[in-house]
Amino acid sequence: MGRIIALDYGSKRVGIATTDPSQIIATGLDTVHPDQLIDYLKKYMATEQVDRIVVGEPKRLNNEPAQAAKGANQLTDRLKKAFPNVLFDRMDERFTSKMAFGAMIEGGLKKKQRADKALVDKMSATLILQSYMEQMNSLNR
Repeated sequence: MGRIIALDYGSKRVGIATTDPSQIIATGLDTVHPDQLIDYLKKYMATEQVDRIVVGEPKRLNNEPAQAAKGANQLTDRLKKAFPNVLFDRMDERFTSKMAFGAMIEGGLKKKQRADKALVDKMSATLILQSYMEQMNSLNR
């Protein structure tokens, strides 16, 4: 069984999270510039088996695509071409940044640490992945 990777797209950074090989635990992995993502994933996949990539789907409260949706869609298309043997899914990412920020406060991180946008993006990707895994587990019951 391979890992699942989740991506939180942003025009400046993409947050990346991954599961363990048994697909039980989601962990923040890194953040990279969108232009460097494919190279980063190629290097990662050279040493780790990845079965699926989940890309966060930016939506507004009314369920319409958010401003970042176009970039996330373009990224997904590029990734599908670069990794044709990997399955792809999309996952609603509404509120993940707010939830990540709240988790940072609850975790006792100082204000300076909470201002680290890369950390927020990585945590957001982790939340997208956890939500995806929970959804898959509930469907398989």
